[in-house]
Amino acid sequence: MPQQTTELRTATFADLDARTLHDLLKLRVDVFVVEQNCPYPDIDGRDVEPGTRHLWLTDGDAPLAYLRILADPGGLARIGRVVVAPTARGGGHAGRLMTAALEVVGNQPCVLEAQSHLVGFYARHGFEVNGPEYLEDGIPHTPMRRAAIDA
Repeated sequence: MPQQTTELRTATFADLDARTLHDLLKLRVDVFVVEQNCPYPDIDGRDVEPGTRHLWLTDGDAPLAYLRILADPGGLARIGRVVVAPTARGGGHAGRLMTAALEVVGNQPCVLEAQSHLVGFYARHGFEVNGPEYLEDGIPHTPMRRAAIDA
């Protein structure tokens, strides 16, 4: 059987076609709302902002993993909605996406709200805990920050 190759894709909202947008949102809802049993407004209006970048890995069909980078005020990047399809977990996809996201972010400071059991994963990408743990939809989260990198 030939080995599937994954492709990294990056787009603004305006560059997403309807099918791709559907598939990315479906992955987010399947994992965050259904699997993790967290009914929350995933479609929050930030996906369409001009500064938002959508990054995902695909095997040619459905997305395997996804994240978005938001442009917060003051030159702060915010990584969120990091998700890997259940059938693709354990393949290093989240790490590959984080590496790509940090290339997009560049030298600017970056924050994220980590599910607490993933703090070690994000720490390997240069993030440090910068606040107390809190519950969101019954899941412990920890705020994390990667400082600006001197060029």
